[in-house]
Amino acid sequence: MDCISVFDMLKIGVGPSSSHTLGPWRAAEAFLKELEAASIFDKITQVRVDLYGSLSLTGKGHATDYAVMLGLSGADPEYIPIDDISTTINAINNEKKLNFGNKFLIEFNPKTDIVFNREFLDFHANGMMFTAFYGNEKFTSTFYSIGGGFITKEGDDTINADVTCAFPHLFNTSTELLEFCNKENKSISEIMFENEKTLRTEDEIHHELMRVWNTMLECMYIGCHTEGILPGGLNVKRRAYDMHKNLVGTTPYSNPNEWITSIRKTKVYFRQILKWVSCFALAVNEVNASLGRVVTAPTNGSAGVIPAVLMYYLVIENHKAGQKEIEQFLTTAGVIGSIFKKGATISAAMGGCQAEIGVSSAMAAAALCELMGGTPAQVTIAAEIAMEHHLGLTCDPIGGLVQIPCIERNTMGAIKAINAAELALDTDPLNAKVPLDKVVNTMWETAKDMNNKYKETSEGGLAVAVNIADC
Repeated sequence: MDCISVFDMLKIGVGPSSSHTLGPWRAAEAFLKELEAASIFDKITQVRVDLYGSLSLTGKGHATDYAVMLGLSGADPEYIPIDDISTTINAINNEKKLNFGNKFLIEFNPKTDIVFNREFLDFHANGMMFTAFYGNEKFTSTFYSIGGGFITKEGDDTINADVTCAFPHLFNTSTELLEFCNKENKSISEIMFENEKTLRTEDEIHHELMRVWNTMLECMYIGCHTEGILPGGLNVKRRAYDMHKNLVGTTPYSNPNEWITSIRKTKVYFRQILKWVSCFALAVNEVNASLGRVVTAPTNGSAGVIPAVLMYYLVIENHKAGQKEIEQFLTTAGVIGSIFKKGATISAAMGGCQAEIGVSSAMAAAALCELMGGTPAQVTIAAEIAMEHHLGLTCDPIGGLVQIPCIERNTMGAIKAINAAELALDTDPLNAKVPLDKVVNTMWETAKDMNNKYKETSEGGLAVAVNIADC
């Protein structure tokens, strides 16, 4: 059984895409480590990167070329100052040199050393090959970005495993998870906390969960206070700024935490609630679209759903909620995401947008349901309801950018998550007709049946019905 941590499902990184930006960035970092291990790193004089399939077809819009350059430069997506991204990329483009692993300069021309190959590799839609040259020899390695910032190599299942798994509660399905909950008389978040303790100390778990939340909160805050046009050529106007301006009250604030207190004092009529939730989701994904720092939840393209729903709980449902509830929400969400990753996919290039927005909506619905007092069985019902109504959702980004329809889809996923949680809370599990495991299986079968042009290639749907010229 696979051991997937909550922090695997909720990674801190840079937008706009976890599979097309964060994954290739991590692959470039892994390639540097391979060169070090082979004792040839210091001999490298040239590097070439070949992108295949979906990475090639939508790579420009997803900043895949930026990601590999930054990764080869030794930058870390979790910590790099956002302002340094454009500085580094501009330097490489202008000087035609790359600070290899942040150790020494090599000749590097992005126009010739990053090659976009339209063909797909057999193993996965997101393939990339790194080739390093030294003397008359070369070293080649092929990676695959499989969604949510995860990378793998064909025949190598250990690339993402930094530690030996010792989870006391091993599960691949929701059925197995519920058996542990019933046996231990614990909630889903409590079961997962016991697993996490085999990887980190309790203090580290608490710290990292709050670091994830604070990144989400900062992302919403930045998005709600930034106006202008998103980069990429579609000329998409940021909407969170104006929406927030119309919603926020007169209570002053100077930081994200004071902002939460201020929002709690605003009107909470139904329309305002819908608008606040949508505003939070828009804010995150506008930051994501502008190469800002976000949390994959479970992907960058769906990064707005979980923070929007958690923020809804904090500012609408429970004004007394704090760290305990935040950690509980994120832990439960991570568990549900891991079940989808194990049984299906969280990669739009493999399963369409049902694998991103659908999974994020299911994660958020389950987490909200547990916070609202749902039983473990009701929590899985919430996840099932949310995914059931995203089945078949295609991925058709206009211009290959994570903007249209991606940003708005986060608002819809967040609203559906809240509705799914409420439905689950009023459902007797004995009367549920579709268990979560069945919808996970159905989602995977739907993904395999889906035409490739609807899987993050920009070759179908809105991506061909509407083009940049129309915008």
